[in-house]
Amino acid sequence: MPELESLHVFQSLNRSPHARLEACAELGDGLSAAVWSNHHDAQDYQAPSHHTLSCYIGGGTGTFRRDRPGTKGGPDKLCILPAEHQSAWVINGEIRLAHVYFSPEQFALGCVTLLDREPRELQLRETTFLEDARQARRFHQLISLNWLEPGERLLTSSLAHELLSHTLLNQVGVRDGLRLKGGLAAHQRRRLVEYIDHHVEDPISLGQLASMCALSEYHFARMFRQSFGVPPHQYLLARRLARAQTLLRSSSLPLGEVALRCGFSSASHFNQRFRQAMGATPGEYRQALRA
Repeated sequence: MPELESLHVFQSLNRSPHARLEACAELGDGLSAAVWSNHHDAQDYQAPSHHTLSCYIGGGTGTFRRDRPGTKGGPDKLCILPAEHQSAWVINGEIRLAHVYFSPEQFALGCVTLLDREPRELQLRETTFLEDARQARRFHQLISLNWLEPGERLLTSSLAHELLSHTLLNQVGVRDGLRLKGGLAAHQRRRLVEYIDHHVEDPISLGQLASMCALSEYHFARMFRQSFGVPPHQYLLARRLARAQTLLRSSSLPLGEVALRCGFSSASHFNQRFRQAMGATPGEYRQALRA
């Protein structure tokens, strides 16, 4: 995901003289978060390249969309702003809100791993002032953490993933009138997902995966990215890191053993990749969860 400051929704608020950034963090895995306060403002969002989940933490009873002036916000109201959407907002009075931003690649990965669906078939539903008590509680938990502390940043990342998973399970719909061209067939996607998850600890080559679909490496890589939204190596790394998080949470295996069971050739390589994705080492992650 691009750096936080380059995200359209973040940029728009950051440029406003009325909005104040209270906290922000890049959480890895294509996820970022921010907390804002604002008052007597107007904001237009024009086709951002990223998705945004928003929760009104306080105030917001004078906030509305220009095309829906009769519907107002309020504490614990949620908004879902998909990539490429357009919206214009009026903020009367005070408001405090939390944002979670996530990339189209992370959306695609969730469609495959959580929904077992072709990402191009699906779209995030644009939603304004949704009421969802469970999601609102997660947002409140998220902003209660000190994001400058490595351990709490990891818990923040976990909450952000829960917010994303809940959104995918409840707010994703099928695109109307879509005709897909290219990409892998459904049975090929299922077979690949099952194979990777059962062999995540093994060295897997592009040729191995391509041969499962009777394709050349070149055409397989292109079609995989069309269907999954990410290249094969990025998908495999995401699955290995997900397995590592599970083992760190649920077992007392030595870190070197966790690395081997997740397909990393050495503890140092595992440490480097995990830190890049999660913002902390595997040991810090495990310690934070136990704390």
